[in-house]
Amino acid sequence: MTPESLITYPSDFPIKIMGAMQDGFAEAIIAVVIEHDPGFDPCKVEMRPSSKGNYLSLTTTVRATSREQLDNLYRALTSHPLVKVVL
Repeated sequence: MTPESLITYPSDFPIKIMGAMQDGFAEAIIAVVIEHDPGFDPCKVEMRPSSKGNYLSLTTTVRATSREQLDNLYRALTSHPLVKVVL
């Protein structure tokens, strides 16, 4: 038996992605997010550098339409070579 989802679809769903501070990180992550949520607005990405400036945290809010969409997005983000953590 599949457990009931705690998320009602469609809904706005925040995802935090962290990686090393380097050129192209934000752009690469935004491209992955847009692949899974074509209506995603890159202007709404929140960026926060770590206190020492070694890492960058991106918070993206996607329009989640299904569990499959979220699962695929998480898999794409966690397997990306620039990504350290996805929450």
